[in-house]
Amino acid sequence: MKILILINMFNGFCMALADSVPGVSGGTIAFILGFYEKLLESINILTTRDKKNFRKAVSFLIKLMIGWAFGMLCSVSFLTKMFEKNIYFMSSLFIGLTVASIFYIIRSEFSKIEKKNSYLLFSIFGILLVVCISALRDRFSNNGLVVMTNMSLFEYLYLFFTGVMAVSAMVLPGISGSTLLLIFGVYVPIISGLNSIIGGDFSTLGGLVVFIFGVFFGLISSVRIIRRAFIKYRSKMIYFIVGLTAGSIYAIMLGPTTLKVKHDMVGMNNFSILGFIVGVGILIFIGMISRRNKGEKLEKGS
Repeated sequence: MKILILINMFNGFCMALADSVPGVSGGTIAFILGFYEKLLESINILTTRDKKNFRKAVSFLIKLMIGWAFGMLCSVSFLTKMFEKNIYFMSSLFIGLTVASIFYIIRSEFSKIEKKNSYLLFSIFGILLVVCISALRDRFSNNGLVVMTNMSLFEYLYLFFTGVMAVSAMVLPGISGSTLLLIFGVYVPIISGLNSIIGGDFSTLGGLVVFIFGVFFGLISSVRIIRRAFIKYRSKMIYFIVGLTAGSIYAIMLGPTTLKVKHDMVGMNNFSILGFIVGVGILIFIGMISRRNKGEKLEKGS
């Protein structure tokens, strides 16, 4: 039982590390580690009248959130500095994570989905969706950045909207919530705002509270939609997810343009092969843990 608790907390920790950086979503990590559908079911139970499984769902989510909160605190404490000092290494690492996750999703779902050429349109749509939003990113807010202090009503509404969109992406394997925040120009301000509060500066608290309300609203509304879509249209959803994930590579390459100090887009001249390899290695390591956990569950079941 204690091992299961630690596993759930570790799962939450891994999700937080993914959610805190632009690249692989927390949903993708949940998918790789084999508890994605359990996550959707548990969140859905909280919004229904399923009293039979309510306590079990709450217990699972609490353990997951404890690990997630710890992982997020660890990420926030050093992530901003890492981005400022090693932007191209970090971006290359996230590209490695993303590319590896595409191959993992295809491999794990290949035998379960319908292979229809017409479904490639869903992948193309996913790619175009992310690329188009990324290309228009700077028009959404102040040159791609939102100032978290002395905000106007429109900026509060904008933060609420980005919270809804980010958590929807976080729940859906594919494009990460952080990538959407990066696209909409609030990723760095949110991370910096959290870092400021940890340091005792609460000037960004109002904006963060509005953002969190958006996250909760988006979580409740998106889980039901995504859960039903997976049940009824699993093959189409997998194709769409692969497209979203592939498109997010372009968003990551644009990532440096959202920092306060402008940087060039990631390209051949500044791409870090070492960072890419490290990113791939991280996902391989997570996949190994997933297979080990599944093996232990099968042994217990037998």
